[in-house]
Amino acid sequence: MANDCAFAKDNDWFRYRAGAILVRDGKMLFVKSMYGGYYYMVGGGVKIGETSEECVEREVFEECGARCRAERLAIVCENIFPGKGGPLQGKDCHVLEFYYLMTVPEDAVFEQANDEGELLEWIPVEDIPKQDIRPAFLRERLKEVFAGSPLMHVINRECFTGEGS
Repeated sequence: MANDCAFAKDNDWFRYRAGAILVRDGKMLFVKSMYGGYYYMVGGGVKIGETSEECVEREVFEECGARCRAERLAIVCENIFPGKGGPLQGKDCHVLEFYYLMTVPEDAVFEQANDEGELLEWIPVEDIPKQDIRPAFLRERLKEVFAGSPLMHVINRECFTGEGS
């Protein structure tokens, strides 16, 4: 398959990513990062020649083992942040993210960990604001998605310290 739509040059790192909003029985599925213990949404890099919708459906299957369908694009995020932890430590990061509300079949069975060994955890929707979820804006804005809000465009810009941290 083609390469991800991503590049790294000098201290700059860019990625085009699609993420899945997977909700079942009042809980949403997240990945617990191996770098710092925070949570992020299931998803991954869009490949050259692939749509973000195709990507999110492929990534959910690869990471979770379940076939889910992208129902609607809910959030477009321009996420600009200083890398902290793991391979992004000290990088100036810019990620263009498309978050899709997914249709989860009743009989879908999900893995306990993703394809990189990170744990998959179902968090009650009402507990999301209390969790360390990245990007942080999702803690509050996901409730708008659950309420049926139209497509949101979010610019999430964290400060760069100039120190690479």
